[in-house]
Formats: sequence, C-alpha cells, structure tokens
Amino acid sequence: MKRKTLDLGCGTTPKNPFELEEVYGIDIRDDVDAGIRAADLAIEPIPFPDDYFDAVSAFDFIEHIPRVIYTPERRNCFVELMNEIYRVLKLDGLLYSFTPAHPAPEALRDPTHVNIITEETFPLYFDDKHRMASAYGFYGRFRIEEQRWHENKIHLITIMRKVAPD
Repeated sequence: MKRKTLDLGCGTTPKNPFELEEVYGIDIRDDVDAGIRAADLAIEPIPFPDDYFDAVSAFDFIEHIPRVIYTPERRNCFVELMNEIYRVLKLDGLLYSFTPAHPAPEALRDPTHVNIITEETFPLYFDDKHRMASAYGFYGRFRIEEQRWHENKIHLITIMRKVAPD
C-alpha cells in the first residue's frame, strides 16, 4: 500500500517533506489535474476521509488561519483545523508545520498573518500532555517529535505525531 501525504495551502505544487509515494494538496483554488482539491480551510473541513493520510504538511499556511471568527456564531478556526488534521491522519501519522513565528518580525508584519505561532503554541495547546486547546474544542493528541528554528530564524519547524486518545 502506498503511503499518502497531504499538503495544506499548497499553491500549484504540493510539498512532500517525508517523501511519501502519493502526494495530495488543498488550496483555496482547485486544480484537479495536479491532485489538488479546493477548500477554504478557515471555514471548511478537509475534503478527505478519516485516517486517510500518513502525513500532513503546512508550509507558510497555519499563520493564515484565523484563531476566532464570528459567522455569526463564534468559531475557533485554528482549533477546528487542528481537529481536521488529527481526523485525516492515520494513527502515528506525522504533521509537519513550517510557519513564520514570533518573535521574528516577518510573523507579524504581513497583514494576512492572523494567527501568530510561538514555540509554546503546539507543545502547550495541541500536545498529548498539556492539551490546553481542549478547552476550545480540540479533541486530538499529538506528540511533539521535534521543534526547532529553521536556519533563516523566521520559520519554526514543528513535527508532531498523532497519538491515540485516552
């Protein structure tokens, strides 16, 4: 069975950081020929079934997902996206996040960056120990496998593994 990866906000070329055999992408626009599906992940679910992917990646994407919107009811979009990533990943699947993060000025100066990530965001809110995002509806659990600054000192690289719920 071929292992599958999904790249969120992929543009015209989905990335494949774990070099898996099948590569899919999601972007705000649709390009069926390239294996890219259209979805606005700030408000729509990931259009794939549960436990479908061995890996999910997000390069310069998560910072564009609002933390909260009112439509008219309040939605915690970032938490909902993290639930969706958890849902489509297979058990032990990996999430690779490459995100401009605070305190890098680049994380703050782009007006389309509406979700500011820090070194503590994933380990405190979406991990399998602290799970602080559960107060906002997060039901998943990720083990932090690695977190480090990219050599450019702008992007925080975080690799998390889906673990089973308690």
